[in-house]
Amino acid sequence: MVDVSSIPPLSSFHWPGRSGEPDPAKPTLHNRIVDCAVYVDGRRLWEHCTYQNALAEVRERGQGFVWLGLWEPSMQMMTDVANTFGLHALAAEDAVHARQRPKLERYDDILFLVLRTVQYHEHELNTVAEIVDTGEIMVFTGPDFVITVRHGDHSQLAGVRKALESDPAQLALGPGAVLHSVADHVVDTYVSVTADIEEDVDAMEEEVFTPANKLQIEAIYQLKREVVELRRAVKPLALPLQVLTHDTTLPLPKEIRRYLRDVTDHHTAVTEQILDFNESLSALINAALAKVSVQQNMDMRKISAYAAMAAVPTMIAGVYGMNFDFMPELRSHYGYPIVIAVMLVLCGILYVNFHRNKWL
Repeated sequence: MVDVSSIPPLSSFHWPGRSGEPDPAKPTLHNRIVDCAVYVDGRRLWEHCTYQNALAEVRERGQGFVWLGLWEPSMQMMTDVANTFGLHALAAEDAVHARQRPKLERYDDILFLVLRTVQYHEHELNTVAEIVDTGEIMVFTGPDFVITVRHGDHSQLAGVRKALESDPAQLALGPGAVLHSVADHVVDTYVSVTADIEEDVDAMEEEVFTPANKLQIEAIYQLKREVVELRRAVKPLALPLQVLTHDTTLPLPKEIRRYLRDVTDHHTAVTEQILDFNESLSALINAALAKVSVQQNMDMRKISAYAAMAAVPTMIAGVYGMNFDFMPELRSHYGYPIVIAVMLVLCGILYVNFHRNKWL
């Protein structure tokens, strides 16, 4: 485990304004800070500040809070942030190393919430391709600060910040308002992705139950695997949301807990829908396997019918090929046409019977 106190803090630097995405041309350290701002009474005060100066300004005023946005920070940078804001070393380490399960942890008056983000990829039906991409957002909330740490290219929060800044009354509720907005944004993406997945499941159902369609079972297995990945990202968030909604001992305003109830309701609906997808795809796999089995039986019937029809002339030709001297019509002038006619008649009778029984 990394000891926060053993690593010297980084020197202060100035972040030149706001941006939606990091600029790869700038130094690596600067790439990690997306935005840093001071908010008092729901309004943004500073456009250019380091997080050290921003936190000092808030604590000198005795009101407002700092919102620091980070994107895939290094351990060195996260250690300096932890030293500045008083974050626990375990939480700081989790914020650096992604692939965390959704969870909620409390360190005295600081909350640490982990959310998994999802993104839907457009793809062709009946193709084996990645459909759902996942990332992470970590949110630290304290009495006078909120820190959002993003992992993944699709987990942008610029729209969330802009929406909150346009609603000062909501932002004036403090860091809890940011936590609610981030959670609401993530759950809204769940709703959007599940709607896209639902279209895929419906299209797959139509494909499976349409007669004479060539079925790609691999595509069904791929879609089911993506639904399982989606479920692993979404379902574990239920417990943290329940705690945030019902635990009155948490350092969250009562009004924020009311807003979080709506987020919890949406998350519950999405979770149930994902479970329905899983059951539907399991049924589709069984139906597809049954369809393949029926098709194989039909193929075997056709092969058996053609083999039976081929056996008749083979048997007759084999009998007449045994070179016996005394055989019916062996020396007859019409013997050959008669044998050929008998073969055709017998094969015709077999064909009619097989066709009537739907073997051909």
